[in-house]
Amino acid sequence: MVHSKKAWFAAAALASVSALTLVGCSGGSTASSSGGSSSAASSDYKAMDCADGATSADTLKVGTLLPVTGTLAFLGPPEIAGTGLAVNDIAAAGGKTCMFQTDSGDSTDLTISSASASKLIDAKVSVVIGAASSSVSKNVVAQITAAPIVQISPANTDAGLSGISPFYFRTAPPDTVQGSALGQLIAKDGNANVAFLVFNDSYGTGLRDVIESTVEAAGGTITYGKKGAGQEFPPGQTTFSSEVTAAIASKPDAIVVIAFDETKAIVPELVSQSWDMSKIYMTDGNTSDYSKVFDKNTLTGAQGTIPGANAAQDFKDRASAWSKAVEGSALTDYSYAAESYDATILAGLAALKGGATDPTTIQKNLAAVSGANGGTECTSYADCATLIKAGTDIHYKGVAGVGPFNAKNDPSSAFIGIYKFDADNKPVWVSAVEGKS
Repeated sequence: MVHSKKAWFAAAALASVSALTLVGCSGGSTASSSGGSSSAASSDYKAMDCADGATSADTLKVGTLLPVTGTLAFLGPPEIAGTGLAVNDIAAAGGKTCMFQTDSGDSTDLTISSASASKLIDAKVSVVIGAASSSVSKNVVAQITAAPIVQISPANTDAGLSGISPFYFRTAPPDTVQGSALGQLIAKDGNANVAFLVFNDSYGTGLRDVIESTVEAAGGTITYGKKGAGQEFPPGQTTFSSEVTAAIASKPDAIVVIAFDETKAIVPELVSQSWDMSKIYMTDGNTSDYSKVFDKNTLTGAQGTIPGANAAQDFKDRASAWSKAVEGSALTDYSYAAESYDATILAGLAALKGGATDPTTIQKNLAAVSGANGGTECTSYADCATLIKAGTDIHYKGVAGVGPFNAKNDPSSAFIGIYKFDADNKPVWVSAVEGKS
């Protein structure tokens, strides 16, 4: 069996230490599917929603293109909280900033993201944080970056997005990193024959291709769902009897499920056909909390990967407190909260370094504040801002633990978290591997 030379180790991300105090431009809110914002925040917090007429000419106007509806809606709360908390921290350190929220939807209805992108452009935002789905970003990236507006995704992993535009960045690593890590884990666990249940989406097939090549490089064989076999299922499919039957009939040692909300229908079918659920592997699109979805012990022992280090508890507590106060409920999932926070902080620091909040200024300075040219390390907006104002070059080391932006505007390095499901069907962080883009 071939094993990776990468070291497997536990990693904890750095957390910002500033207090939770909401400061911003106008009325507090939660996101609505129609774009813009709705309901009021807790009276204990100051407002942070963008006022009518605020533009990137005078304000760091942070627009979000994150999932409120659709199959990725479970990722919305942590990503929105990470972004909102960062806006809060920038404002608390004296920055003039606000937040304008829209819904990205998912790849089953791309008209939602197209309409939201138009709203963000019309609102003259400084930066767009999103989308969560690679397919959604592929749908709107030309529209957004041609404006031009900086787009920073906290969750896109499709390798095809690397270097797609000088105005497109991401704080999540491409699938080459996650796919390699999961493929290594599958091989390390002794699985020689592997089947895929994968949806026909650029995220799904792109990630499958990397995992497949990693497993094969380790001496393994793909028995079902192989690239070019035409065995993918369409996004949004709700019944999987034939796919599960065919995958199990190929006699795999393990099955990799790459899907979003479709997983809620795939898992019961696997159980009904008596598959050993400890031999299931998932990815960031479905490594989620299923404690309220499946019976106890349904997923015990199943494993999955999520890009990003295991963020420090202080950061999780602060993000959850923000979500409870502003969005109305505490967080139960923290997927991509850290990457969303870092994307927003980096945009704020780039604006500060360049002396303006317009998108072009932010684009020109993002790589520099990420540490691409070296600089003094700092871990919070307030501390980094002090250094910038003193004329010092900085290297922002964020909560997610990713490296500086490379020439393709991807993080040059990143952690991939390895999770194992417990008896309550919740993914529990086990370890992490660091890979380079």
